Amino acid sequence: MSDELSKLPPNIQERLLRLQQLQQTLQSILVQKQQVEMEKGEVELALAELAKSADDVVLYKAIGSLLVKADKAKVFADLNDRKDLLVTRSTVITKQEERVRSQVKETQTKLQEEINPVTGQQ
Repeated sequence: MSDELSKLPPNIQERLLRLQQLQQTLQSILVQKQQVEMEKGEVELALAELAKSADDVVLYKAIGSLLVKADKAKVFADLNDRKDLLVTRSTVITKQEERVRSQVKETQTKLQEEINPVTGQQ
């Protein structure tokens, strides 16, 4: 494959490398998005369970490797803050994903336009 790549003009080689970089970036963004969505789901589940519980329920919050007693209202507020942060982060990641997908598509199109004349001559 590298022999075939070295036969291509430098501008096409550069564009192929750029496309690979963009695809790797997109993959990284998709992994981040999945992690954020999973955490957001866990937080929403915890909030739903917390809402069902009595106000005087005994709660413990994990802090590192310790469990400490926590106030329901404080835990609820912390979880809501975390959810808001995750929603914002998800929005930012989605915009990044859209931008990189657009760049991938644009790079693929330009690459196809540059490769077609090359393959047509062979």
